[in-house]
Amino acid sequence: MLTLGPLAFAVPWALAALAVLPVLWWLLRVIPPAPKRISFPAIRLLEGLRPEEDTPHSTPWWLLLLRLLIAALVILAIARPLIPSGTAIPAGGPILLVFDDGWSSARDFEARRDRALRILDQAERENRAVALLTTADPMPGQRREVDLSPAGALRSTLGALQPKPWGRNLATVGEVLDGATLAPDPTVVWLREAIEAPGADAFGDRLSQIGPVVVIDNTDSGPVWLDDPDPAELALTAELRRGTGVGDRVVGVRAIAEDGRVLTRQSAAFEAETDRLTVAIDLPTELRNDVARLEVEDENTAASVFLMDERYKRRPVGLVSARDFEGSQPLLDDLYYLDRALDPFTEVRRGDINSLLERDLAVIVLADAGGITFEQRQTLEGFLEAGGVVLRFAGERLAASGADEGTDTLLPVRVRRGDRTLGGALSWSRPEPLAPFDADSPFAGLEVPDDVTVSRQVLAEPSIDLGEKTWARLLDGTPIVTAERRGEGWLVLVHTTANADWSNLPLSGLFVAMLRRIVALSQGIGGSNERAMPPYALLDGFGTLGGPVSGTEPLPSAAARAELGMPAIGPRHPPGFYGDESAREALNLGPSLDGAALASGTPDGAARQPLEAGRDTELQGWALALALLLAIIDTLIGLALRGLLTGRFLTAGGRGAAAILLAAALLAPGSGQAQQAQQPTDPEAFALQAAAEMRLAYVLTGDTWIDGISHDGLAGLSDELTRRTAVEPAPPFGVDIESDELAFFPLLYWPITREQPELSGTAVARVNDYMRNGGIIIFDTRDQYEVTVPGAAGGSGLRRLAQLSQSLDIPPLAPASPDHVLTRAFYLLDTFPGRYVGGTVWLEDERVRSSDTEVSPVMVGSHDWAGAWARDQQGRPRFPVVPGGELQREMATRFGINLVMYALTGNYKADQVHVPSILERLGQ
Repeated sequence: MLTLGPLAFAVPWALAALAVLPVLWWLLRVIPPAPKRISFPAIRLLEGLRPEEDTPHSTPWWLLLLRLLIAALVILAIARPLIPSGTAIPAGGPILLVFDDGWSSARDFEARRDRALRILDQAERENRAVALLTTADPMPGQRREVDLSPAGALRSTLGALQPKPWGRNLATVGEVLDGATLAPDPTVVWLREAIEAPGADAFGDRLSQIGPVVVIDNTDSGPVWLDDPDPAELALTAELRRGTGVGDRVVGVRAIAEDGRVLTRQSAAFEAETDRLTVAIDLPTELRNDVARLEVEDENTAASVFLMDERYKRRPVGLVSARDFEGSQPLLDDLYYLDRALDPFTEVRRGDINSLLERDLAVIVLADAGGITFEQRQTLEGFLEAGGVVLRFAGERLAASGADEGTDTLLPVRVRRGDRTLGGALSWSRPEPLAPFDADSPFAGLEVPDDVTVSRQVLAEPSIDLGEKTWARLLDGTPIVTAERRGEGWLVLVHTTANADWSNLPLSGLFVAMLRRIVALSQGIGGSNERAMPPYALLDGFGTLGGPVSGTEPLPSAAARAELGMPAIGPRHPPGFYGDESAREALNLGPSLDGAALASGTPDGAARQPLEAGRDTELQGWALALALLLAIIDTLIGLALRGLLTGRFLTAGGRGAAAILLAAALLAPGSGQAQQAQQPTDPEAFALQAAAEMRLAYVLTGDTWIDGISHDGLAGLSDELTRRTAVEPAPPFGVDIESDELAFFPLLYWPITREQPELSGTAVARVNDYMRNGGIIIFDTRDQYEVTVPGAAGGSGLRRLAQLSQSLDIPPLAPASPDHVLTRAFYLLDTFPGRYVGGTVWLEDERVRSSDTEVSPVMVGSHDWAGAWARDQQGRPRFPVVPGGELQREMATRFGINLVMYALTGNYKADQVHVPSILERLGQ
């Protein structure tokens, strides 16, 4: 590369052609232009003749100068002139390109790759060899090598490079450098990550010993990642961390189901000088248990994703008792200890068997339930077959219920009538302690306190399989917890009471730990962490789940981890799910990053460049475009000197020249770049643009995430309208109901959020005028996913809408009738699905309609229609629709088209019943 002042030339040898310009000057001088042709009609012999000779003997100097300028521009274009950005690598020998490809590089990986490719471009221009060295441990079976290669040969290697879902290992990189042989005087370029790695200072000193160092890194506030939330907390939380508390920063966290549904989104802000933030994920229990992962928006790293396994699912547990809760004597109640023990990690519900099983349950607990009816027994059998857990506790009623005769089938083993009690006929001399748990028991690994004893119990009848069904024993070998597999579920019996009457077990921490293991059985994980678990689904560097990778190893058992510690996250144990379809455990990267800090400082004498630095400004295109324009001008001048631009030829040729000039202008670099239309902020400009074309509108809520969904949803619907109908809407508008005029829009989409502020008097007046003058407002509460009980009135969105609409003139509403005009405005429909289905669509009650237009000014639904219509820039759907998939999305699109037709054409299709009469009259 040759630098001349502010300019540089990527191909400087091409400038040698400038020496040919004097020869070109001489050639152009000795070759005159063609002589001018003059008509010589016979009738006018003397007219037009001149005494002097006008034919030039050489090219005019100004035309000669123009042609030399064209030649010089072509030569300069071949030399690739550019304006350097000031981020070029210093001249010298070969380049050692150290590329950090650990987990935090994923958030700006494409920018890093682009910068590395620009370094290869410079090395190729300067004919410098390059060695590429990555700092994260390679995948199993791969090797890290440092070999000098031509810059062009490394493009494919750099293009295939991907970030790793683990951190850097600078110690092993230093060992590789110690064994490498580099050419003299190399320049080191370090594309550094934002997060500091252990041994970074020593590694920087090692690089300084090799040669001059240029450090390129990002200058933003660094990545945000997710730490381990407390699974015992009542509310699900996202624990956010960042490297250093520098400035305020707003972040968004999404809870995502296993099928990709976004269940909720919460936003919060880091305060200045803080590096920790807790965000509550507000979801009902049924949806909380659907959460498969939490992720931080716009981070796209393996640490910004937190996978949720069974430890974080809050199971609903139903408590059934034979007697009512004794509020005056809680310590005597069967359920008191169960309620206290289960509450920290489950959702506890009380009631009878039938009422409890009307909702989804993981475990149902029967504390000393004596007589169970045949109908209840059948109900519980079905619950067991479906995978539930029935946990029973003994007591006076169970001991006297005649279970020894086999009348009670809801027992894992046969039990004797009566009980074994201290001082009774089947007695022991002192309360008996618990024995250590067997290795194959779900309670394996729990420590048994010495002071936990049992003084009374129901005895199991001896049988061949009693040992297989025993999960816990007393020290004398008597079973105290037995269980049996029933279908997909488990039937468990504790042979003592749930209160402190027969044992002090409910007073101990062991009781809580045992209940936690039993509740976990409802999803089949049981004691699965007591064995090594093979890789099931692993995260890549961008936080995307994929299949197992060759060379990864199983996750050790809990016992092995307790002895050796959790294995380090790396090529052998990447973050992800381990286990199988029925039993999975999550290994997350974020909790291992405790104490991570932003990289700071540079090696002694190193130069530092920002990753965001711009590219060199290429001038080759401008030079060629200017040369082409001057060549067109030269051609026109030559035609004029020959007299060919007169009369009729001038008219036709002038048009052609104008077209050529226009084409040359369009070919100029940057002249054809489209500019994105911006929504005007000036009220007059807003009114002019809104009135110029038909377009749909949505209400700005102040939540950028929701507003983006509304915009993309209406944009997707507008595209479908253009493709399928004669309606061609312009891009949608986001309107502020406090200040913008609403009369320009036939339809207003209004998503309801819980954070929306109350409406001012001005906004209420605008909305009422809009509805009164024929506008249609679609209130979308988007809360159908919250409705888990059939027939429920609605979720939080509907409740917020009820608060917001108290001052609005909303007419009486009724569910949309099956023959409403919305069902046939364009397509024939029988439902109005969106991203969700099942909710009720409310329209103005036709029985009390006061308007003669028969068009409802209000429609209320909970289906998240914009979420179903929304598409990204590549035309792909942004969100999944449940449960009907793409067929449901198509029906949602058809409903949107019907809705727009309804808003534009009113009720004309409601009169189609009169078509036969009209045709009959026309025939007459």
